Amino acid sequence: MSHALKRPDFAVIAGWMKPGESVLDLGCGAGELLLLLAGRGLRGWGIERDPGHVLAAIENGVNVIQSDLEAGLAGFEDDAFDHVVLSRTLQTMRHTQQILAEMLRVGREAVVSFPNFAYWKNRIAILNGRMPVSEDLPYQWYDTPNVRFFTMLDFESLCSDMGIAIRDRQVLDDKGALVTEEHNFLGSLAVYRIGRGG
Repeated sequence: MSHALKRPDFAVIAGWMKPGESVLDLGCGAGELLLLLAGRGLRGWGIERDPGHVLAAIENGVNVIQSDLEAGLAGFEDDAFDHVVLSRTLQTMRHTQQILAEMLRVGREAVVSFPNFAYWKNRIAILNGRMPVSEDLPYQWYDTPNVRFFTMLDFESLCSDMGIAIRDRQVLDDKGALVTEEHNFLGSLAVYRIGRGG
């Protein structure tokens, strides 16, 4: 199975990038996205906190630095990369505004994907008195790494408040299909392409 099929947001992310461009993947795991991008002619580096994932990324031939994103990206110069990616990780960050600002300092543009808490199945779970568990929110309330639960509208409002421009947005349902209407209600996973100035 290709990396794009395992993670439908990877196909969206890759579609916004061109061969020869540079990418920094924050929370890169074992480097699956970077492997996909390398196969399309991009140069990539990853940052990962988990030692097991760092080792797996190295074994996969991915350039990876072991670091905690909560400490920021101080080791990187301004505009060091064409793209900085944070896929399915923003909801685990304690310092949301700081990481978004750092991404747009280090990269010409950034890509963020996250589970949309306003997805209709999540709303049903809450109405039934339970925290949602789904493909995009796969943890129980007591063992989740997520510290933030937010919606697409929340994210767009934060971008507006921070002066961040939303350049593109793709929304996927829980099967990975593109959502074309009622995005905040029908979308399980949101993928945003953002830049400075808004």
